[in-house]
Amino acid sequence: MSEQCGVGHLLWEGIGNSGTGLANAWNTCLFFIGLTYGISLLTGNFSQVDKLWSVVPWVYAWILVNDSRTLLMAIVTTVWGLRLSYNFNRRGGYSWPPWSGEEDYRWAILQRGDYIAALKNPVVWHIFNFVFISFYQNVLLLLIATPSMVAHLVASNDKQDCFGNNNHPLNFLDFLAAMILLGLVVVETLADNAQFAFQTEKYRRKNAGEPLDGEYKDGFLQSGLFAICRKPNYAAEQAIWCTYYLFSVAALWTVESLSLTSKLFNASILGCLLLMSLFQGSGHMTEYVTISKYPAYVEYQKQVPLYLPNPFGSGTKSKST
Repeated sequence: MSEQCGVGHLLWEGIGNSGTGLANAWNTCLFFIGLTYGISLLTGNFSQVDKLWSVVPWVYAWILVNDSRTLLMAIVTTVWGLRLSYNFNRRGGYSWPPWSGEEDYRWAILQRGDYIAALKNPVVWHIFNFVFISFYQNVLLLLIATPSMVAHLVASNDKQDCFGNNNHPLNFLDFLAAMILLGLVVVETLADNAQFAFQTEKYRRKNAGEPLDGEYKDGFLQSGLFAICRKPNYAAEQAIWCTYYLFSVAALWTVESLSLTSKLFNASILGCLLLMSLFQGSGHMTEYVTISKYPAYVEYQKQVPLYLPNPFGSGTKSKST
């Protein structure tokens, strides 16, 4: 396969060609960057990207639909997005007007400089708001959807010189990816529901003046999925987008001009890798806050891993996760 037909080169070229699905997705991303940054400046609410997190990936997926594979990808991302939007809404994330709503508590902690001292400086904070919160996170949401771009390219009539004919039907890997992804959505749902029910009951007992015992006394959930890893919903979210990457492998699988390595490791893997990197930072920051509120959490850290379940039982230290 020539350099001009490399997946990364074609993605970059497609973004630069006005009117293509890839260019439309990129232009939509630029719109969201400007929108979220502008609203955050006007309202002082820095959770604007959070409100779009469960929406924009499937918007990109639908923009890129041009065959049965990209349609399947759009459908499964929509299922993921609607479920996550529901969970975000019941926690107070959405309200009217749409730019209001609850702000993620972590932004306030960062802005005060409690976690990163430099962010207490207003100039540094505004740079951080544009570069990381508004620009980087929106670009990341586009990057995790790039497997749809790869599938879109493979199915495009104008790429027959690179991928042969555009007859690349759904295969076993597509169906496997879809089933695993939907299964992970179920896991994420169970974890979110358990957390929501626990917090609701904890505050009900507190407000009613009832005594707190067990997990409620400790202040945090430790049973069910939370006995397997400390953040099963975060773990499932990362696994969902790693699974979504498999669709790009499925799309490239029948392209004879590509090597096996190029099929298994194409440019669209960057999105899920960067997402996992983001969750490392956000997960540990959440842990930092939790420890300050609940002293018993330190012992829980020693017994239960953060994201990856320990197949050999308890005793995994926090630093090893």
